[in-house]
Amino acid sequence: MHATPRQMMAIALSREIEDGKTYIIGTGLPLVGASLAKATHAPNARLLFETGILEGAPEEVPTSVSDLRLNRGASVLWPQFRYFGFETLAGRLGTIAAGFLGGAQIDPYGNLNSTCVGPYEAPQTRLTGSGGANGIATYCDTVIVMKHQKRRFVEHLDYCTSPGWIDGKGGRAARGLPADKGPRAVVTELGVFRFGEDRRMYLAQLFPGVTAEQVVANTGFAIDVSRAVPLEQPDPEVLRVLTEKVDPSGLMS
Repeated sequence: MHATPRQMMAIALSREIEDGKTYIIGTGLPLVGASLAKATHAPNARLLFETGILEGAPEEVPTSVSDLRLNRGASVLWPQFRYFGFETLAGRLGTIAAGFLGGAQIDPYGNLNSTCVGPYEAPQTRLTGSGGANGIATYCDTVIVMKHQKRRFVEHLDYCTSPGWIDGKGGRAARGLPADKGPRAVVTELGVFRFGEDRRMYLAQLFPGVTAEQVVANTGFAIDVSRAVPLEQPDPEVLRVLTEKVDPSGLMS
């Protein structure tokens, strides 16, 4: 049994989670990846959702961070103002390992746009906006989940909703943002991307069946693919846990 591209994404996301650490998780693939981590190598990881739920353990894949299924097994149900205070304080203190984010556009330095496509004053499409994403990107390390298309991986954002490494090394510090926080990985259906010393994105791992040429063709800016390592199909037991325990209905496959 071979993993689908979305299953490979969930597995890659799970590998970004370490046992005993706290992560801010969204629903969809980040939750699937986090649940897989807890069911395999990181049983003591703590999952925090921006609706104020800590350590929820849903039996089914929720549809949003407000889905009541997230409440199952939760140790804390905070009012949202407490969540935002904890996010800021814990991010500054380093007790949140990372937050998982997505967006409509991403640039070479991991800055994200989830506000609008086209000029802000007269956009082609008005999007949902930041929600809690700006706060997470400001105070925490981030793992970014994206659909890999040239129109999404762009040289310049139409609007910067959530800061990444701004314009390279030293960019965050120059704007008064925590210099030791920032995006550490981008996961797409093609592979895993990381950020070098210059804080620019590069291809780190290729998913099975994907070529470096495909990555270049679907990226709207110049990207280094020379360091890419091909990934093998996942361990059969990990795939079994994903398909039979974490997402048995196949909603995310």
